[in-house]
Amino acid sequence: MNMTVHRTPASAVAAPFVLAELKDHLRIEDDASDFEIQRIARAAAAEMEQFAQVALLTQTVTLTAFDPPPDAYLRLPVGPVAQDHTPAVTMDGAAFTDFMFVAGIRPVIRWGATWRTQAPLVLEVEYTAGFGPQASDIPADLAQAIRDQAALHYDGRSPMDAKALTISPHMARIGARYRGVQA
Repeated sequence: MNMTVHRTPASAVAAPFVLAELKDHLRIEDDASDFEIQRIARAAAAEMEQFAQVALLTQTVTLTAFDPPPDAYLRLPVGPVAQDHTPAVTMDGAAFTDFMFVAGIRPVIRWGATWRTQAPLVLEVEYTAGFGPQASDIPADLAQAIRDQAALHYDGRSPMDAKALTISPHMARIGARYRGVQA
């Protein structure tokens, strides 16, 4: 099965961090580097989203699968998803509703009995994921991991070896917790 995942932020304005908290973490008191700090923090947040397979802020996720297998369930690639945000599913362009949805950090769709008889060529699942619309909605451990990763990037602005500029230990530990175990 080939699959694509497209994320569309709900708001282009909201940042997945609080600049004042980030500057405090970096021990920066002036405003001269704000633009660079924000750029670095956005990169750190994007790294966290990819590493942990989460949506930090509310976004629409569109999964398109070509020749999906007849498995009984589909693990959605990005979480968390609230219980009241049931995905919209189409098979070969037609709406499909014979499924059960399990929300949470690692959301899952369990297909109903008619799934095996369909054999779709293209499956599309669209859903809303994320912790909320504001940086304050992001869990504290994830917010701290983003600050740590941003600090690693900020401190590594000058040339350094590839081994030194990787992933902060806090981001690795917290990101792995949210990513969960996948079969």
